[in-house]
Amino acid sequence: MHAIPLVATTRGYPDIGNTIENLHLGSVAVVDVQGRLLWAAGDPDYPTFTRSALKPFQALPFILADGPARVGLTQDEVALLCASHSGETKHLAAAGSILNKIGLDPGHLECGCAVPLHYEFTGTKPPPDAQFTPLHHNCSGKHSGFLAWCRLHGVPTANYVDRAHPLQQAIRAALADTVGLPAERMPAGLDGCSAPNYAMPLSRLAHLYARLGQGARDPQLGGAMGILSDAMMTRPDMVSGEERTDLHWMTAGGGDWVAKIGADAVQAIGIRSAGIGIAIKIADGNSRALHPAVYAVLEQLGLLDEGRRSILERYRQPPIENARGMVAGDIRPIFKLEEAR
Repeated sequence: MHAIPLVATTRGYPDIGNTIENLHLGSVAVVDVQGRLLWAAGDPDYPTFTRSALKPFQALPFILADGPARVGLTQDEVALLCASHSGETKHLAAAGSILNKIGLDPGHLECGCAVPLHYEFTGTKPPPDAQFTPLHHNCSGKHSGFLAWCRLHGVPTANYVDRAHPLQQAIRAALADTVGLPAERMPAGLDGCSAPNYAMPLSRLAHLYARLGQGARDPQLGGAMGILSDAMMTRPDMVSGEERTDLHWMTAGGGDWVAKIGADAVQAIGIRSAGIGIAIKIADGNSRALHPAVYAVLEQLGLLDEGRRSILERYRQPPIENARGMVAGDIRPIFKLEEAR
C-alpha cells in the first residue's frame, strides 16, 4: 500500500467557491492495545521516523531504573523528559532543576541552542539582545533526563548522544524490546537535537501509544508506562506550551488522551478509554496538513463531543489568509478511514 491524499489546500473567493490547489499525501494507523489494526488510511505500515513522538520511550531506561525517585524529580519534571517544550519560564526552570539535582549545568547539554518555540507560536519576537543557551532548546528536558541516566549509572556524560554511548545503546535495546522489533529493523537517523532517532512502521508507533495511553495497566512495563503517561496527561503544558497542538489535544482529552507530535508531520495519540493508539504521518512533512488530519481522525472515530470540538475547532478546516488578512482558501481533510479486514 501507499500513502494517499489526506489533506487538500484550496484557493478561491467566497462568492464562487474554492478549488483544490495542493494535495498532501499521508497515512494513518489506528490499533488496539494488542497491536491489532482497526482502522487505516493509506499505508498503516508506512516506514516512519518517529522524531519527537519517541521522547516518552527514550526516557524509558531512566524510568525503569527508578530514576525519578532516585534523583527526586517532580511530576512536572518527568513530563518535561517527554517534552518538545516552548522554552517558557516554567520549562526553563524545570530543566534547570533537573540539572541541578544531578550536579550539572546547561553547558553539559548536547542538544544545541535554539530560539524558544513560544515566540513562533504566540506570534511574538525575541528581544534584540536575547541570548539563548541549550536550556532553551525544546529538547532540553529530554537531554536533562539523558544526563540523569548517565549519572545514575556512573558513565561519562560527554558525548552521551553518540550511538555507541551506553545510554543510547540502552535506549535502543529498551525500544526494540517494547516495540517487539529486532533493533536492526529500526533504522537509525540523526535527529534535530543530535540524539539518535528511529524509524518503524506507523502501526508500531500507534501501538506504542495505545500502550502508553493505558499507563500502569500495560502488561509489559506497567508502572513505568504509568509514570510517563500520568505525567504527560496531568501536565500537558509541560510537554508542549502555550498555543501548541499537544496542549490542545490533551486538554480536550481531559486526562484520557496522551499526545505527542514529532517534527516533519508525525503525530501519535493514545486514547485510554477506547483502548486505542493513533499514528499519523504526512508524507511531505508539512505540519499545516497534519493538524486537520488529526482532527478528522478523532472525528471519524467518534471521539469528539461538543466540548472537545469547541476546544479543537481551530484545527477542523483552518483558513488560509493572505498578507492583508483576507481569507484566500482553507486546509481541509479529504480522506475516510477504512475499517481493517
